[in-house]
Amino acid sequence: MINMKIYRITFIVTFLAINLNIVSAQNKITEKGNKKFEVFAYNDAIDIYLKAIRKGEESPELYANLADSYYENSNMNNAAIWYGELMKQDLNQIKGEYYFKYAQALKAIGDYSKSDEWLQKLYELNNDDTRAADLKYEPNYVERIELQSNRFNIDTVSINSEFSDFAAAYGDRGVIFASSRENGVAVKRTHTWTGLPFLELFTALVAENGDLIVAQRLKNDFNNKYNESTTAITKDGKTMYFTRNSYSNGYQKDENGIIRLKLYKATREGDTWVNAEELPFNNKEYSVAHPALSPDNTKLYFASDMPGTKGLSDLYVVDINADGSYSSPRNLGDRINTEGRDTFPFISESGHLYFSSDGHLGLGNLDVFVCLDPSNPTDDNIYNLGKPVNSKKDDFAFIIDDNSKLGYFTSNRDGGLGSDDIYKVKQLKAIVEECTVIVDGTVVNKLDGNLITNASVTIYDNDFNVLHNLESDDDGAFSFELDCKEANTYNALGEKEKFKEDQQSFTVDGDNKLQLRLALEPKPAEVGTDLFKLLNLNPIYFDYDKSFIRPDAEIELAKIIAYMKEYPSVKIDVRSHTDSRGSDSYNLKLSQRRNTSTINYIRTKGEIAKDRITGKGYGETQLTNQCKNGVKCTDEEHEQNRRSEFIVVAN
Repeated sequence: MINMKIYRITFIVTFLAINLNIVSAQNKITEKGNKKFEVFAYNDAIDIYLKAIRKGEESPELYANLADSYYENSNMNNAAIWYGELMKQDLNQIKGEYYFKYAQALKAIGDYSKSDEWLQKLYELNNDDTRAADLKYEPNYVERIELQSNRFNIDTVSINSEFSDFAAAYGDRGVIFASSRENGVAVKRTHTWTGLPFLELFTALVAENGDLIVAQRLKNDFNNKYNESTTAITKDGKTMYFTRNSYSNGYQKDENGIIRLKLYKATREGDTWVNAEELPFNNKEYSVAHPALSPDNTKLYFASDMPGTKGLSDLYVVDINADGSYSSPRNLGDRINTEGRDTFPFISESGHLYFSSDGHLGLGNLDVFVCLDPSNPTDDNIYNLGKPVNSKKDDFAFIIDDNSKLGYFTSNRDGGLGSDDIYKVKQLKAIVEECTVIVDGTVVNKLDGNLITNASVTIYDNDFNVLHNLESDDDGAFSFELDCKEANTYNALGEKEKFKEDQQSFTVDGDNKLQLRLALEPKPAEVGTDLFKLLNLNPIYFDYDKSFIRPDAEIELAKIIAYMKEYPSVKIDVRSHTDSRGSDSYNLKLSQRRNTSTINYIRTKGEIAKDRITGKGYGETQLTNQCKNGVKCTDEEHEQNRRSEFIVVAN
């Protein structure tokens, strides 16, 4: 604007030039409307376009321009109607910006479902458009905004009029604001965009309850031939930055004949502001507007559509040097700026950046957002302020005092006195409430459940960054804090000498109790131990008169292989035996074949080094009972001698 609608005059030109890609036969009355539309005389254009429609004229261009005229005057009900007519035409001739504006108009009348449909169509048309891509990755954005809602109380202020009153800023006598009110001026000029008077600067007192009272027109070098709005005053009260039409011995127009906005600086003399001069990074070919100062007054933030701007307007910052000069403007980046309008910055004493945007997902057209750390903006520190600050209409120019929690913003929502009204706000809750949770845990012996003291406990985030290094106390207990607003998965690792470590994943939305169970680290078996008995293996059987490894034997040998891999220093000797049935020489050869087959299987399947496994077949030479040649024994008794041994010979 300047009166929110007039402000758009400078930031909308590029959009109209680039995105109005509709070719149609010109109709006589439509041509007259176009002439008004091209010079932003939207009120006049609406009347002419409606007359053209009544006379039977129709074209995509007519519908687009009529819808835009209503859109730029914030008449979203009618804008939605005529964008709807436009979308019934050949969509191949309609650029994506109309999809977006139709979605915004639908959102402004509360039809979020249909609005999302057109944002989805915009994404399909151009998936690089972040305004639509955000919907793909956050389809439940309305629910998220609801969670951020009800952090403020709002109320109107007494200085509002039937005209446009907006952009309260801290300064003279309390606040300074812009208004198109008459205020007793004999000849009042009006703007053809809105049919409203031009804007002038006023001051107002702040009552004890935060109400704004006793509005007075700013004196001296103001309120003459210009639109003026949006101010920022230094802490010492001696310098004021403000927005004004491009004017220097007459209005300055860009190459398209448009009068842009510029930033100016004035100094205080007594109770008046004088010596207004424009800032060096202004240019008549683009707009620079809506100043905001950092808490230490060393940085100046503003909105602009200068070259390098991503959208219709972006937020920028310059350094204010000690000698009064300025650095080159720096764009705040695409985490904050979008393809839409990002504008009306304000920096609170805590360093939070409040701004308005129609490019981030919101409830209406312009919504108020906050970036908690503008030096490092991320998706996780930019929030929509939610209801009741934001509505289906335009909500912008938000300011707040972090100490008193009182502030102001502007809205053209239904129920106000004028086209724009100032509202006071009282913050009830923090934007992001401090929220931590205590997680308790114990470390126990996995075998018997006994508590383990002095165990090392490490807590990691989902990317395995260390968050806490802890030690279990005399009761085997430990505890730590985590942010309860995070939905992340965390990891806890417990360790102690002579125990196997235990790791568990957890979130903070459960009962917040952890138990890390550490198992004693077993030692390699002593030399002379038979792994067959230690591992409780089943007998290694072979088919009659055969030496190949059967499937049931493979299962048991896999346990031997696993043990040898777990203890790479262990060496074993494989000993194969038969019973006494059959000749002694035959049994000796058979046991040797089976021994060789067993050793080769372990070496090959387990990739066990050759020097770690030896063996020999003993036939019937090492019987374990009385069942030798000539002694009658049962099958079960003979079976006790048909055995394999896996004797540890080194550990």
